[in-house]
Amino acid sequence: MNSTSQKDFHLLAFSLFVEDQPLLFMGLLIIYLLALFGNLLIIVLVCLVPQLHTPMYFFLCNLAAQDIISVSAFLPKLMAITITGDTSISFPSCITQIFLFAFCTDTDFFLLATMAYDRYVAICIPLRYYLIMNARVCLLLVAIAWILYIPNSLCYSLLFSYLSFCKSRELNHFFCEPKILLEISCSDTSHIKQLMLVEIPFVGILPFVLILTSYVYIIATIIKLRSSAARLKAFSSCSSHLTVVLLFCGTSIGIYIKPDSENSQEQEKFLSLLYIGFVPLLNPLVYSLRNQQVRSAAKILLSKYVPGTQL
Repeated sequence: MNSTSQKDFHLLAFSLFVEDQPLLFMGLLIIYLLALFGNLLIIVLVCLVPQLHTPMYFFLCNLAAQDIISVSAFLPKLMAITITGDTSISFPSCITQIFLFAFCTDTDFFLLATMAYDRYVAICIPLRYYLIMNARVCLLLVAIAWILYIPNSLCYSLLFSYLSFCKSRELNHFFCEPKILLEISCSDTSHIKQLMLVEIPFVGILPFVLILTSYVYIIATIIKLRSSAARLKAFSSCSSHLTVVLLFCGTSIGIYIKPDSENSQEQEKFLSLLYIGFVPLLNPLVYSLRNQQVRSAAKILLSKYVPGTQL
């Protein structure tokens, strides 16, 4: 074996479901295209329609951009494996996936926490909303989300790039999942594990707790509303938001804190697919496309660029 082939990995993906590969490919393709289209639509609407130039939709636009990066980093390779059977992935591509995985996951936690805080201010202290969530604060929060985690993700990718893999080149996953790479490395990985152990509470668990705390205050405020119709509408939105948050945070955190078992890797692959592929598909629907304001913005945009469209 030459030096190039020695650095290749093989992603086993969902190899246990050989007979269902065409069906799996179609499902992945649908998820990818819908996630891509939905998030691109949100970005276009927020950028082109002045009515959506608000803090909430500014954060949502950044979440949509991050979701596009996330699904594009992992699902196309999984689809290629499924349809061609070629499981190989080069070492540089693997390191790139580690960087994008760390960046997208960390940024998603931060943006979801920021959006939850934005909803808390809007519902619990609405008279001070535009004073607290001014343009400077919004830009600062997004800058933190996109810039703070780039060095952190780069650090992880560099640490993994110096590991040796003399045990096996097969990864029982559909992407270069850091946890799986640590298991097959023959280098000393204690420093990476310690770094992950320190970061998980701050990057994952703390934002999750802040999100839940924000929604506790939001729900307490909603209960005090006099109008039953307003309470029902608010509860409907909050329950949808919390479902997506629990799906993303619960699966991504759970994979790294739950004990390993005999069938854990097969379970982890499906859990990873939930927050890597399915959550980016749900985000546009839950946070915006169900919103009357977004639907009105879409009609305005159509009437402007498509002659003859009726509002």
